[in-house]
Amino acid sequence: MRPVQDEDLPLFFAWMSDPEATRVAAFTAKDPTDRAAFDAHWARIRSSSDVVMRTVVADGTAVGHVGEYGEPGDRQITYWIDRAHWGRGLATAALRAYLDETPTRPLHARAAADNLGSRRVLEKCGFVVTGADRGFARARGEEIDEVLVTLHA
Repeated sequence: MRPVQDEDLPLFFAWMSDPEATRVAAFTAKDPTDRAAFDAHWARIRSSSDVVMRTVVADGTAVGHVGEYGEPGDRQITYWIDRAHWGRGLATAALRAYLDETPTRPLHARAAADNLGSRRVLEKCGFVVTGADRGFARARGEEIDEVLVTLHA
């Protein structure tokens, strides 16, 4: 992992506007193809002292990002791996590496209940299910079930 660099952003935009990846993730930007909104969002992320983001690198190539955001006591984990690299264990490895780097606990995350891959990544990294919710999934255009998970000390 390394800090996010300017040259990462076009990759992030391409990954985060991939229709299949956004469908699986479910909770995405209002319009994942809106580059101006994406750029404004990432400018806020990169200038905020409350957000920590890292670029995930595998074999010398950027393949995703991982980080945390939110208020103290309610810090949320987020990660994204380019769909071309799904199934290689990179999300689990990246999240584990990030968790080794950050002392923040507890950490929380949410995942679409049917996103079994993401749920498995979180469970492998020590997160436990703490609840369920329903939320509007922009990428699917409907309300769906969510799983809430937490990582304690």
